[in-house]
Amino acid sequence: MTENEKLLQIAYKAIDDKHGEDIVVLNMQGISLLADYFIICHANSDRQTQAIAREVQEKAQENGYNVKRVEGFDSARWILVDLGDVVAHIFHKDERVFYNLERLWGDAPQLDAPSYE
Repeated sequence: MTENEKLLQIAYKAIDDKHGEDIVVLNMQGISLLADYFIICHANSDRQTQAIAREVQEKAQENGYNVKRVEGFDSARWILVDLGDVVAHIFHKDERVFYNLERLWGDAPQLDAPSYE
């Protein structure tokens, strides 16, 4: 397993642990220079959106990964957690349909949920 796959696994589990909904992983390798993987999910409230973002940051840091930046945390409508080669997009459910990143990045293959212990 590569370091990027480990980081993807950590971020996915953090989202799942905080009950992020409709989690989608896009393999961005060869499609975008921004990251190797995008994780997209949504939450049902501002508070849950922030809790998911906080959990992703904390779990990444606990495992020795740097958080490059976090955007949108205060508004909690679309929080971007940039972990370098893995970027988590955590939407409020009302915003996810509007931005529809899955359609925007339609060329990117969707991956199955990473297995984790």
